[in-house]
Amino acid sequence: MKPAAVDTNVLVRLATGDHAAEHRAAIGSLAAQPWRVFPTVILETEWVLRSVYGYSPAQFVAFVEWMDANGRIVLEDADTIRVAVSHHRAGLDFADALHLAQANGSTFLTFDKALRRKAAKLDLHAEAVT
Repeated sequence: MKPAAVDTNVLVRLATGDHAAEHRAAIGSLAAQPWRVFPTVILETEWVLRSVYGYSPAQFVAFVEWMDANGRIVLEDADTIRVAVSHHRAGLDFADALHLAQANGSTFLTFDKALRRKAAKLDLHAEAVT
């Protein structure tokens, strides 16, 4: 069976269980068919879990690692997601971590001084636009 692509709200229900019927539906869907999760959905999920539900970086990382190990969930561009999760665990904002992971060793240009400092600590290539 071809995996079904899922939306952010499905992942949020799976992670939080805050709407019992939707949580059960998400669990049932995952049991019935594998899922595909796009990097943009993971990015949006992190934002919702952090800003609405107060998830810490460690809680979000645990959820993504659970999805990665689940066996029923295919993370699109999984290697990039794993790198981004590692950078996030090391202190980068997840969006910045994903951008740098997608840069894949190329220089990432930014005006964000804090990002450049944090990236330098991780030996990542974020440079000022000049």
